[in-house]
Amino acid sequence: MATRNAAREHIGDRSVVVATWSGLLNTDDGAPIMLPQWPDRTVQVTGTFGTGGTVLIEGSNDGTTYNTINDTAGSALSFSAAGFKVCNEVPLYLRPRVSAGDGTTSLKVAIVLRTPTAIVTKS
Repeated sequence: MATRNAAREHIGDRSVVVATWSGLLNTDDGAPIMLPQWPDRTVQVTGTFGTGGTVLIEGSNDGTTYNTINDTAGSALSFSAAGFKVCNEVPLYLRPRVSAGDGTTSLKVAIVLRTPTAIVTKS
């Protein structure tokens, strides 16, 4: 198991951040990000899942104990195929974790985080 760092990019007026973890292999996790001020979150997962490949999106408020967060339908935020989902909870720390896969598993997780438009200010 390896922990992969996220690349971060601020978009436009800095009201949007994109965090991307690349090269996630079977049993890898992503180094957690701490960006609670961007509560609107959409996750995209792409790549090769391999046999049984699954990515979980996990959150923590203490940076030690992680649990799978939920999507807006109240279901565990997990992917076994490429796609998009929206996060329901806003924990202090957020990370992806590959919970299953095989030797071909290689995934990319991109999370777009956005401030609510009501509090966006121009600098």
